[in-house]
Amino acid sequence: MIEGKPLRTVRSFVRREGRLTPGQQRAIDELWPQFAVDDANTVIDLNQLFGRDAPKVLEIGFGNGASLAQMAKEQPEQDFLGVEVHRPGVGQLLKAIEQQELNNLRVACTDAVELLGMRITDNALDRVQLYFPDPWHKKRHHKRRIIQPEFVKVLAAKIKSGGHLHMATDWQDYAEQMLEDLSNSDDFVNCSDTSDYIPRPDYRPLTKFEQRGHKLGHGVWDLLFKRR
Repeated sequence: MIEGKPLRTVRSFVRREGRLTPGQQRAIDELWPQFAVDDANTVIDLNQLFGRDAPKVLEIGFGNGASLAQMAKEQPEQDFLGVEVHRPGVGQLLKAIEQQELNNLRVACTDAVELLGMRITDNALDRVQLYFPDPWHKKRHHKRRIIQPEFVKVLAAKIKSGGHLHMATDWQDYAEQMLEDLSNSDDFVNCSDTSDYIPRPDYRPLTKFEQRGHKLGHGVWDLLFKRR
């Protein structure tokens, strides 16, 4: 809730409940209490969740979690909270947490819009990551895209001054829309030297999906904005 007003009803996802493998189900059953955030209406104390005071990074929609796990492994000085509604992806990331012994990574299986609006305090996050969100490529569906001016205001409230919002997409139309929405916000400034896009930062792993796209000649646009 922002300034006493309820968040928009558009959700950050369309639930795609795939079949869990035995390994993914085991990971959810056994590792959930230690590494996952239960659904609740209470505010999450991020320092208590991770047991320390360190920079906090929230990733919205981590897919199978491979790149997020890699980021957590390579950046142990930061704490990562991944939000995903696809339970097989959640199970897969929990497996990675166990296998790679990642103490700086936690998982939430819920809607990111609701989580941010109701459970994350203002100025709590050092970075928010949104990589390859559903582009809703048909024009009549653009209103379902998660990046909209109203959600930009929510993100601005949750990201610390000096913190960052990092987005990436392989849909040029969506990249242009995100660039416009963030450029029109008084709360963010573009980190690009050319006031548009940036090269992929070293901290964002190159995914297999992205590698296939490069081979097919598909473009990828990274946008990085700093909270004023």
